[in-house]
Amino acid sequence: MKKWLLMSLMAVLVLALAACGGDKKETASAPAAEGDGGYTKDKPLVIKFSHVTSIDSVKGKAADAFAKLVEEKTDGKVKVEVYPSSQLYGDNDELDALVSGNVHMIAPSVTKMVKIDPRWQYVDMPYLFENEEHVRKFFDSDVAKTILESDQLAANDIKGLVFWENGFKHFSNNKHPLVNVEDFKGLKFRAQAGKVLEAQFKALKAGSATISFGETYAALQQGTVDGQENTFNNFDTQKYQEVQKYFSVSEHGRLDYAIFVNKPFWDKIPSDLLKAIEDSLDEATTLAWDLAAEENAKSYENIKNSGIEVIELTAAQKEAIKAELEPVYEEFGKAITEDLINGIRDLK
Repeated sequence: MKKWLLMSLMAVLVLALAACGGDKKETASAPAAEGDGGYTKDKPLVIKFSHVTSIDSVKGKAADAFAKLVEEKTDGKVKVEVYPSSQLYGDNDELDALVSGNVHMIAPSVTKMVKIDPRWQYVDMPYLFENEEHVRKFFDSDVAKTILESDQLAANDIKGLVFWENGFKHFSNNKHPLVNVEDFKGLKFRAQAGKVLEAQFKALKAGSATISFGETYAALQQGTVDGQENTFNNFDTQKYQEVQKYFSVSEHGRLDYAIFVNKPFWDKIPSDLLKAIEDSLDEATTLAWDLAAEENAKSYENIKNSGIEVIELTAAQKEAIKAELEPVYEEFGKAITEDLINGIRDLK
């Protein structure tokens, strides 16, 4: 009898432990809570949003607008803390910070994503986009979704949401006007990280150095590099006209952003709050696109009135630079894939 009672108690104990283990497993894989998850104005859900540009840039203004919209649409139950100008993380470490969950949202230049998926180098391919209309068609296309919603991002706990426009890139330098291909020879340019940009300057017989966005002004001021490439608005808001003498309107490449979030964090946001956040992001994205055109136009006027020499390249001069950069396509076409390159070209 005692032996039977002992065995019975052990059986009950095993079942109880199994039940507890099952409950724990079910909780770990539970989906995000319905409703607002119990968050309040006094105890809100906090989203840390880090970016590297100034608060006066297109990205800075759109990020602040997004934060205000989220607060309004959630009645303060969600608070977006925006950290501009590399206050938390710079170009070189914001992606790692996102993956580790130290921040929840970033808006990097899409070139930064090449370490995860080489196709993101599309943005640096010379003269791939013809005009702003062509760019926006891409942002709204199924072609764009193939990289924004890629398995490579998901495997790194990253979720891509939307594109934020910045603009076409242009060259500047301190030595002499850049008009013809020969003018680039021997100069050294600041570049974002990426093999495509290295190949671009190599094809122009120029050198390049990978320098973070926040350190570029000092590098130009100290002569570490002779020049750089950027949009009108970035050039203006970073006050590069103080440390550069010549600006060539080349429109040779793009500098655009995308919004990425920490996937585990994002997937746990309660459904009602997530809907409000996504609606806010849609509105902020429309604002970002409109601001990009408006702010770049204003910044171009500021650059022209700053005292530096501005050279507007002709169509023929751009074609000559484009022809010189053709080896970049030969070298990187396979990595970026013909499907993506041709898919973008077919949208024009």
